[in-house]
Amino acid sequence: MTSENSLFQPFKLGSLTLDNRIVMAPMTRNFSPNNNIPGDNVVDYYRRRAEGGVGLIITEGTCVGHIGASGYPGVPYFHGKERLAGWRRVVEAVHENGGKIAPQLWHVGAMRKAGTPPEGDVPGYGPSGMNVPGKVNRRTMTQQDIDDVVAAFAQGAADAKEVGFDAVELHGAHGYLIDQFFWEGTNQREDGYGGSMDNRSRFAVEIIKAVRAAVGPDFPVILRWSQWKQQDYTARLAETPEELSQFLLPLSEAGVDIFHCSQRRFWEPEFEGSDLNLAGWTRKITGKPAITVGSVGLNADFIPVPGEVTFREAEPASLDELERRLSDNEFDLVAVGRALISNPSWVDMVRDDRPDDIKPFRKEHLGQLV
Repeated sequence: MTSENSLFQPFKLGSLTLDNRIVMAPMTRNFSPNNNIPGDNVVDYYRRRAEGGVGLIITEGTCVGHIGASGYPGVPYFHGKERLAGWRRVVEAVHENGGKIAPQLWHVGAMRKAGTPPEGDVPGYGPSGMNVPGKVNRRTMTQQDIDDVVAAFAQGAADAKEVGFDAVELHGAHGYLIDQFFWEGTNQREDGYGGSMDNRSRFAVEIIKAVRAAVGPDFPVILRWSQWKQQDYTARLAETPEELSQFLLPLSEAGVDIFHCSQRRFWEPEFEGSDLNLAGWTRKITGKPAITVGSVGLNADFIPVPGEVTFREAEPASLDELERRLSDNEFDLVAVGRALISNPSWVDMVRDDRPDDIKPFRKEHLGQLV
């Protein structure tokens, strides 16, 4: 593998210029227990990925300023003076080492379980009070709740720009709050936010428009989305290219610059009759840049098999198919997850053709910030 391959071509979109096409995927790490402030360990964690050659780092999910946004202990927040000061240190460390970085703004919605610290008995919030289809066990959001969350995302985006981030990503995937509105399984509302696909996308459209107004026309806005949900790996928002177009175009028109298309295995075609994956179809329909992701550089996806309760271990795998698709302009950027947990310098190793130096992903790697 040489530096002339497609992974190492520069990328430019508006104010965002990247040295290569490799993105660090957002991955929850739970290493911010001190009042949810990203500390020295988090600063060094992202610094090492910038040193190792990542073109764009997308941070772990970081919770917006709403009382029900978090569902997990130890995750970093994106509101409050001390927390934003911590993120400023992360940004400075990444920039000092030649990298670019975007926060992933996150609200877990109904995946929150009451009792999760530090908010305690605050319930999970969802479009229909369901964390899984058919089970009403969370708070059904009022119009005021919806307005508050839209405002929280907009404030988070404005803060990201002020702190010095290079872009912002909105987490609209994997069965969290924005995705709970998208998905009929968890959205059974009978008002303007439920029913048709357009209505179920209204919440996301309002967030995107508010974010765009907060950051201005030139600050890149990324939306992560997925067909699959943590509640149902077989779930699909769109069964056909026509439905996918109906889903994507309002989001694109609302102000998304880049779509981050999450699937479990990047090489799998999205619809019969075409080899295009999810990112490929998204790029074709919207004309916007797309990020592919899903077991890049590894031989097994991250979803546990029945009976397992944590991520699967995986060995390094060939990048030939990925490079072919990228060279064919199926997608524009490539997000790498677990390979970068185990190998902070994975990008340099790939660029310098050092496959024997790449470590396999092991479960124990999740227990520390390498």
